[in-house]
Amino acid sequence: MRRAVRAQAPGPPGAIVLYDGVCHLCQGSVRFIVERDRGGHFRFARLQSPRGRSLLAQHRLPSDLQTIVLIEEGRAYVRSDAALRIARRLTGPWRAAAALLVVPAPLRNAVYDWVARHRYKWFGRSDVCEMPSSAVQDRLLDEGPGEPGAGGPRFEA
Repeated sequence: MRRAVRAQAPGPPGAIVLYDGVCHLCQGSVRFIVERDRGGHFRFARLQSPRGRSLLAQHRLPSDLQTIVLIEEGRAYVRSDAALRIARRLTGPWRAAAALLVVPAPLRNAVYDWVARHRYKWFGRSDVCEMPSSAVQDRLLDEGPGEPGAGGPRFEA
């Protein structure tokens, strides 16, 4: 007797994280996310890439935005909203950080903005895009091998 096999519903559509491709803190954050995103939910694009600029325009965000952006389920989240929504999908204790979403956004964003203002001074900035590891390369949306951040050789930013 054959048992009926029930098809599983597909998982939620993946999310896209837009990040500053010349910021060492941001590059490190992408590696951090990849290592803790075992389900492969997140894909990545640099804010400066054609794909990143296209996604910013599609979501009516400024083209010169210099913050983390999460695009998930058709909505774009920026600053602390993006960071905490990303954290809630990671493995380990990081998902507990999402509890901070109950803190009013102006307070969360004040802290976020303070770190963002100092990120280049504290963590550094590159004039070239770092060549990502193969784990990150597989999840980059930046176009083509010649696109900065797409895993090819280093390029001038």
